[in-house]
Amino acid sequence: MTSADVDTDLSKLVGEKTAKALKTHLDLYTAGDLLYHVPRRYDQRGEHTDMRTLEIGEEVTVLAQVLRTTTRPMRQRRGSMLEVVVGDGAGGQLVLTYFQQAWRERDLRPGRWGLFAGKVSDFRGRRQLNSPEYVLLDQGAADGEVAAEVEEFAGALIPVYPAAAAVPTWVIARCVRVVLDTVTMPPDATPSRIRAERKLLDLATALHEIHRPSSKELLYIAKRRLAWDEAFAVQLTLVRRKRDAAASPAKPRPRRDGGLLAGFDQTLPFTLTDGQLAVGEEIAADLSVAHPMHRLLQGEVGAGKTLVALRAMLQVVDAGGQAALLAPTEVLATQHHRGISRMLGPAGRPDELDGDPNGTQVALVTGSQGAAARRKVLAKVADGSAGLVIGTHALLYEGVDFADLGLVVVDEQHRFGVEQRDALRAKAEQPPHVLVMTATPIPRTVAMTVYGDLEISTLSQLPGGRSPIASHVVPVAEKPAFLERAWRRVVEEVQQGHQAYVVCPRIGDNATDDETPPPDDAVEDERRPPVAVLDVAPLLAEGPLRGLRIGVLHGRLPADEKDAIMRSFTAGQLDVLVATTVIEVGVDVPNATAMVILDADRFGVSQLHQLRGRVGRGSAPGLCLLVTEAVAGTPARERLDAVASTLDGFRLAELDLEQRREGDVLGAAQSGRRSHLRLLSLLRDRDLIGEARAEAESLLSADPDLAAHPLLAAQITRLVDDDRAEYLHKG
Repeated sequence: MTSADVDTDLSKLVGEKTAKALKTHLDLYTAGDLLYHVPRRYDQRGEHTDMRTLEIGEEVTVLAQVLRTTTRPMRQRRGSMLEVVVGDGAGGQLVLTYFQQAWRERDLRPGRWGLFAGKVSDFRGRRQLNSPEYVLLDQGAADGEVAAEVEEFAGALIPVYPAAAAVPTWVIARCVRVVLDTVTMPPDATPSRIRAERKLLDLATALHEIHRPSSKELLYIAKRRLAWDEAFAVQLTLVRRKRDAAASPAKPRPRRDGGLLAGFDQTLPFTLTDGQLAVGEEIAADLSVAHPMHRLLQGEVGAGKTLVALRAMLQVVDAGGQAALLAPTEVLATQHHRGISRMLGPAGRPDELDGDPNGTQVALVTGSQGAAARRKVLAKVADGSAGLVIGTHALLYEGVDFADLGLVVVDEQHRFGVEQRDALRAKAEQPPHVLVMTATPIPRTVAMTVYGDLEISTLSQLPGGRSPIASHVVPVAEKPAFLERAWRRVVEEVQQGHQAYVVCPRIGDNATDDETPPPDDAVEDERRPPVAVLDVAPLLAEGPLRGLRIGVLHGRLPADEKDAIMRSFTAGQLDVLVATTVIEVGVDVPNATAMVILDADRFGVSQLHQLRGRVGRGSAPGLCLLVTEAVAGTPARERLDAVASTLDGFRLAELDLEQRREGDVLGAAQSGRRSHLRLLSLLRDRDLIGEARAEAESLLSADPDLAAHPLLAAQITRLVDDDRAEYLHKG
């Protein structure tokens, strides 16, 4: 075979058919792509895969031993079903089912070990894999191509790759062996000084050991080296972007004595917290310089982020500019508009009889506005009479022009893509100042890695007057009577003059949401569908909440109807609001004291914390009930128990990070492209990330364009592609 390198197409190395499968199912095109498609984990003969931790619906590859086989006729169709019970060596068991394939019993004899790949389902309380692919590991068990695949697992450590049904892990391992044996390894881009000082393995050895480890010790060292490359590439990208942003010009927006901000502060009916004052000073200083602010404001639910942002917006208006607040939903945009207008009072309606002529108008721009109302609002935005502009994605559309956009505030920034933020920034003549807000507390390593090009301000102090929230898990599978008690608690809260939310994971629509039942009773692959708002609301109205005034809110309703329902609920004209997560962020009804979250295990940790923050916002204590069918001891139940045990958002953020895929945290899902960020762990690699940050700052101080390090510049392009780099650039 002619010499090959990391850019060689896989079809020239593993054949057209296999290469097409790798491309189609795993997005792997070149030898380099495959080299960086690292194993998900490593099994070892004699050690077990803990089958008790397998999640329903998860695609898995398990190392297991055949315990027994049974062939029986099927009840509802002709033919037979082969049932194979495999064990993990520690008491855990899994059932493999094969329809009309009794001949497999000759292969799957008790005592044989193999790798079995498939999707975990549940049938009558037993975990099973339906028609899983497998490769048996006993020497002499196979010949030809399968024998070559078995050879991949002859060593002590067995790599298990992220795979697909059409490309199981053993096929990937065989392809990797071909690449390792034929491809010239890429040159090492990390400077030799850094490798020596950080005790990093050379790249060629690290790539070999990650796929065919000689020992656990060398595997650990190889993982550390490749994780370093990822951390270093990300930090170089972020530090470089932070430096570029700091060098960009922007119009200063300093404070002005006697302006709108000063008047607003004098009319506040409460005292700002020390945290709000301190963060306000940080933002005010940023706005006053001739370079654009890029700051992240994070804080607990109810810590007063919107108030801090409004004070920044008023500072910009005082300096002759406009400020835009971008909200993810019409419900939240409308609420922001209503709340800010109320807080400003006469200063927010200068064109009205009781208004302050020295004030500024507060404009609301949403996609559902009628043509006449929209023209009127956009005219005020364009001529500058609307100093504060609040809106949804509609602010990004062509035809929305600003007179002098000086500040962009992005609420719940994770809801917006980079292109959307850039579209709003492009409406300013010079780069505007940018403040992004999140009510999801961010662990330090995430802040350093994902938000590393932003200055970060944190509000951890809650304003006075906030009430405590009691949270409890309602385990309906174990204690069905607890659900009835939950509904009685809702009724009791309403009888005391309060209101409640009931949250469901799904809207519900018979035409699209119902799932087709399995073909026979031997195949029940999925859990039941999550409960839906449109199904739950009438059941409650006719059953445990009969007599209460119940409203329904979800994202499919027309904007004017959503606004009317929220107004009714805010005004106390509804007792219970049955809703989806459309209420997750920003909704503020102080009289709402109770929340029941149905199928709570279908939500993430941060989402549950956000939802819970909608109650306890007034003087009465809050109650949050997490209803679940998850049984004690399962990961889903442990997650809910953790949420119920603490109101500390930062502790829950750490827990959320522990349970999420790293790629989600690093933005793989948002970038929409394949990424080579595979090994970096924001939990495990805290120190490594800090070291990479320090080295990146040192290297770029001496060589801002990496002119002396062309290999390193190329590695950044490969490890952090353009989409990913843009995602990491939060400003």
